[in-house]
Amino acid sequence: MKVTIRDVARAAGVSVTTVSRALNGAADVGEETRQRVIEVAKQLNYRPSHVARSLVLRKSQNIGLLVSDFRKGGHHFLYDVLVGVHDTLAEYGYDVTLVSTDTARQQLVSYVDFCRARGLDGVIVMGIRLDDPYVEEVVESTLPSVVIDLPLLSRHCGYVMTDNVNGARYAVRHLVSRGCKRIGFVNGAAHAAVSRERLRGFEEAVRQYVGAFDERLVVYGDFTLEGGQRALAELLAKSPDVDGVFFASDLMAIGGIQHCKVMGIRVPDDLAVVGFDDIDLARFVTPALTTVAQPRYEMGCEAAKMLVHMLQKGEMPSGTLLPPQLVVRETA
Repeated sequence: MKVTIRDVARAAGVSVTTVSRALNGAADVGEETRQRVIEVAKQLNYRPSHVARSLVLRKSQNIGLLVSDFRKGGHHFLYDVLVGVHDTLAEYGYDVTLVSTDTARQQLVSYVDFCRARGLDGVIVMGIRLDDPYVEEVVESTLPSVVIDLPLLSRHCGYVMTDNVNGARYAVRHLVSRGCKRIGFVNGAAHAAVSRERLRGFEEAVRQYVGAFDERLVVYGDFTLEGGQRALAELLAKSPDVDGVFFASDLMAIGGIQHCKVMGIRVPDDLAVVGFDDIDLARFVTPALTTVAQPRYEMGCEAAKMLVHMLQKGEMPSGTLLPPQLVVRETA
C-alpha cells in the first residue's frame, strides 16, 4: 500500500499539518520535530504528492533552466551544467524545465511573462549576452534568478561564474613557459561577458609575462568551430610570426587545429595551442588539446543551491567565482 502523509504523522506523533510544514522547510517547525518527521518519512519511504504540495505551497516546485540560443556550440558546455542543476534540485524536491529563447523572442515577450507563463518558481539563466533584452529585466525582476557566466547581481538575482580572468592568465603563462614569445588570442563573441573577462586576463598576463600588448593579435571567432578556423587564418595572415595561440573556447581551438592541419602547420612544434572549457572532445582530438578546465558540473550545483536558498530561506543572492584548472595535454 502507498504510504500517505497521515501514516507519517501517526508514526511521528504529530499532526498532518506539522508533517507537511516540516517536509517543506517551514521556519515555525522546531528542529527536533523536523528531524523526527524526516527520519520517519525516510523509514516509511514516503514520497509526497507533487501536485498536493504545489497546491499547499502555492508554488510549482518547478525551476526553469533558461538557455539563450546555444546552437552555436553551446551544447558542449551546457550538458554538464544541466546535470549539476538537475542533481542538486532533485535533492530539494524540485523539477527542472529546460526552456530556450533568443534575442528575437526576448523582444516579443518580457522575462517575467515568459517565466510565469511556464509556472516557474525561479530560474537559472545561461547564455544571455550583455546586449540581450533580458539582461536588464533579469536584474530588475522580483522573480528569483541565478545567472551563469554573467555577473548580474541585485536583490533577487545572483550569479555563478568561473574565474575567467585567472583562467586566461594560466593559459598565457603556460604558453610562455613553453617558449612562446608572440602570443595571439582568438576570443569568442564581443558582447559575451566571459569574452571581456578572458580578454582582460589575456592582456594582463601578456603585459606581465611577455611585455607590450598588441591589439592586432586579438581576433574573434564567435565560439564556433568555423569561427575558430576563420579567426586563426585571419590572425596568421596579419601576424605570421605568432608562435602560440590562446582560444577562448575549446570548440574554436579545435577549429584552429583543423586549419593548421590543412595549412601544414605543426601543432605544437610550429604553433602551440591552448583552449578553454575542457569539453569532452578536447581529449580526443589529435593532438589532444591543452586547455583551461571550467568546473561545469559544480557551476550547475552552485547555481541550484543559491536559487533554492533564495526560495526556501529568503537568503540574499550573491556572486560566486569558481576556480579554473589548467589541463596540460599535447598542443602546448
